[in-house]
Amino acid sequence: MSASAINTEVVISPEDLAEAYSLYPSDHPGLLLVSTPFDGTSFGSWKRTMTIALSTKSKLYFVDGTLAKPQPSSPDFKKWMRCNDTIMSWILNVLTKTIADSIIYAKSARQMWVELEERLGLINGAKLYQVKKKMSNVNQGTNDIATYFTKVEGLLDELDDLDEILVCTCNSAEKMLKRE
Repeated sequence: MSASAINTEVVISPEDLAEAYSLYPSDHPGLLLVSTPFDGTSFGSWKRTMTIALSTKSKLYFVDGTLAKPQPSSPDFKKWMRCNDTIMSWILNVLTKTIADSIIYAKSARQMWVELEERLGLINGAKLYQVKKKMSNVNQGTNDIATYFTKVEGLLDELDDLDEILVCTCNSAEKMLKRE
């Protein structure tokens, strides 16, 4: 089940809301939140780095659907629009031109995020196979143990990110343990 399909109401404290609407001089529209533009590969790791960056700026609420657009009559409407537009520019700044052009007309940062997840975040069977194949072929070779361990852990993390999340059933715990 996707995060957008989960229907739980999250209450944002007044302090967190004030921080979410705050923009500092360093929060300009040209800011690059991640160092490498997303080119369509390794969506999971790009999403993770963006999530961390947006969280540090208290702006994750705008893309995860927690902070909905207020009504135009709301006193928060202009603040929301200003922050949303800033976040949209941050997202566009860290995408290749082709990908950015495909979401440029989204009406909100949330819509951009969802479109990217739907198009590029799908579990790709070929990518899952590729990572599993790398896992089966990994060996220490001439690498020291720290380098080898780092390689294995990276592949395990990538596999965990790509692998399907099990829906809660009576034997889900058993399946998850078996997978691990």
